[in-house]
This record gives sequence, C-alpha cells and structure tokens, in this order.
Amino acid sequence: MPTLRSHVVIDAAPEAVWKVVRDAAAVADWFPAMARSWGDDTHRTVVLADGSTLEEAVVTADPVLRRFQYRVVGGDLSVEQHLGTVDVIELEPQRSLVVYSTEIEPAALAGPFEAAISEAVRTLPTHVA
Repeated sequence: MPTLRSHVVIDAAPEAVWKVVRDAAAVADWFPAMARSWGDDTHRTVVLADGSTLEEAVVTADPVLRRFQYRVVGGDLSVEQHLGTVDVIELEPQRSLVVYSTEIEPAALAGPFEAAISEAVRTLPTHVA
C-alpha cells in the first residue's frame, strides 16, 4: 500500500494549529481540493472540487498527542483502504511541525491524493490565526 507524507513548519503555537486541524467538519476551509465539508466528531463528508464525495470516519482526535486520523469509508472514489494522519508537533512554544501521512489503496489513487495533500499542507500556515 503506498504511503504518502508531507510536512510544513508553521510559526504558530501548536494549540493554534491543532484548533484548525482537529475541526473535522471544517477541513474544506484549509484543504484547497475540497469544495465543501461537514460532519461531527465521528464522521465527515467532503465534496471535492470536481464534485466527487468522500465519506470519512474519524478514527482519532487526540488533543494530548495533537493527532487527527480518519479513514475514507465510502463515496464516489474507489478507495479500497485508507488512513490519513495529521500530527501537530511542538518545535518551540510558537513553532509547530505538521506531518500529514496517508496510506491508500489502490495505488492508482496515490498520485492525485499526494498532489492534493501536498497543496493543503503547503497552504495550511495561511489558515492558522
């Protein structure tokens, strides 16, 4: 199963970054490939820019580790297996490292997912107050 990983250093407190990342329903606010998103602490739905939908189950939202994990469990794309993990790591009190890892099957989806995730990680700093 292909594994993808992107990261970014953000000049902001980890709690400020975590506040953005942990909000499952608002992921489309900082993820450019997503047009809309909604949900709660256990499930979310995202509509991609091309109109495709993904149904996702929240696996972990750990405020101590500042780790958010989710799985694609349905929708319009033929995802067989998936696990997305976003970790917010304190480097300094006002500096954070965000690591976004994804495991996905089939392998044919790795390229499009990697492009979308890399763009989201690259633009994430502009969404942290």
